[in-house]
Amino acid sequence: MFQALQRKTSQLGALRHASRHTPIALSTRCYASSGNKDNNSKGSDFSEQVEANKDNPISRTLKLLGNDVQRVKKFILPRGFKKQSSTEDGATESVENYLQRYRKDDFQTHCDVLVIGGGGVGSSIAYWLKKRAREGLNVVVVEKDSTYAQASTCLSVGGLRQQFSIVENIQMSLFGADFMRNSKDYLGEDVDLNFTPHGYLLLASEAGAEQLEQNSKLQCALGAKNELLTASRLKQRFPWMNTEGIALGCHGLEKEGWFDPWALLSGFRKRAMEYGAHYVEGEMVGFGFQQQPDILAEGIEEGAYEGINRAFVKMKDGEMREIKFAIAIIAAGAQSGAIARMARIGTGKGMLSIPLPVEPRKRFVYVFQCENDQGPGINTPLTIDPSGTYFRRDGLGGNYLGGKSPLPEEEPAVDNLDVDHGFFERTVWPNLAHLVPSFEAIKMKSAWAGYYEFNTFDENGIVGPHPYYNNLYIATGFSGHGIQQTPAVGRAVSEMIIDGGFRSVDLTRFGFDRIIIDQPMYEANIF
Repeated sequence: MFQALQRKTSQLGALRHASRHTPIALSTRCYASSGNKDNNSKGSDFSEQVEANKDNPISRTLKLLGNDVQRVKKFILPRGFKKQSSTEDGATESVENYLQRYRKDDFQTHCDVLVIGGGGVGSSIAYWLKKRAREGLNVVVVEKDSTYAQASTCLSVGGLRQQFSIVENIQMSLFGADFMRNSKDYLGEDVDLNFTPHGYLLLASEAGAEQLEQNSKLQCALGAKNELLTASRLKQRFPWMNTEGIALGCHGLEKEGWFDPWALLSGFRKRAMEYGAHYVEGEMVGFGFQQQPDILAEGIEEGAYEGINRAFVKMKDGEMREIKFAIAIIAAGAQSGAIARMARIGTGKGMLSIPLPVEPRKRFVYVFQCENDQGPGINTPLTIDPSGTYFRRDGLGGNYLGGKSPLPEEEPAVDNLDVDHGFFERTVWPNLAHLVPSFEAIKMKSAWAGYYEFNTFDENGIVGPHPYYNNLYIATGFSGHGIQQTPAVGRAVSEMIIDGGFRSVDLTRFGFDRIIIDQPMYEANIF
């Protein structure tokens, strides 16, 4: 099967090369016509809903003119001025409320690049595209919740490290460290990422010591800076640690620590919008398909190839809107697999039979306090034991946060974000107390749960074009590493679209093709 799929990949290579590896002309708009035949019944249903919502031309023109007049008033009238105007039910409203009713007319019905997902990765993509292209590209970002209440970005621990075993992961995190260090230059003086440079400390048993040492050599060769510590040196450096069962530790000396994920997301989003990106608060519900008879693909009858050219978005008020695009990017975090299925990825024929292997997993973060105030000091690194249990300091008040990824048979349901406090009692706390004896006496302060975009194939990011669609890119599946890699991933996607290929960190090996030919990229001895 995979040999056949490899042949399909090879035969589509020329098409993909011609479509993607020529830098785009930034002044050119290239939208597919919606007048082409659409054979997708669900897409047709969405189209009918969109048409039903449209005003007649005269009504819409008058509405747009009214919107322009109100905008002029907004700048002419003094701030705080309240003009009372009558509504249909006889009530009154302010100028601001009046304007709010027409703001949806700013909705972008056409765009060059549609980014599906406005979290850390999606907003970074929008930031880099608009930073480089400005008015040369019309970029629209669809995000279903502008509060980001359940976004993986905001609920993450915000760690930054280079302690990986795959070259690309190390390189992306090295750039992440540079971005954090120079965040004022990238995101402006008003953005403070609150980076805490206390490093990471990965611990290995005898079984994992050799791999940890090999990883350290690779990391340092690529520009990271860390040190290897034997059990005796670990005890000397970190007297709070019980080194029983610990053979070796790798301690990051520079470019590692943790930061405020919400500040990073806010910075990306704010700058992207200032550069001209349009954010739409709505839920992506489907794609529109367009027959492209000039494209040939193995396994698809001649003349029957269908591409994607439209997205259907359900607005907060329930209205269905349509966005025509030249390029779409799936950057929807834990929901990326579901978005891909809307494009028939995983449900179609040939290459479309291979799903995007990204699904939500729930992870818990627990905040606790050491009751005897004898816990690890303020400069303690984020520490991960051989079981994957981790902890770090949380602020200056003597609090810590920690957690652990559950075993496959322990995976909790993902239909809610309820916290399993029993998991802390059964699994996390015993491991913490074994490593840090002073954690025998702790008091739980709070806890939260967040969604983890889990790549079931190899737990690494998937970045690059989809091999079937010539205008669909993917940036997802980072499995807990995403927030620290958002600067590099956004930059990489912008390079693919603007330059026709990677120019900084080459992420070719992270492409979807590795899933088709069954070549996973596993991290070694990494959590």
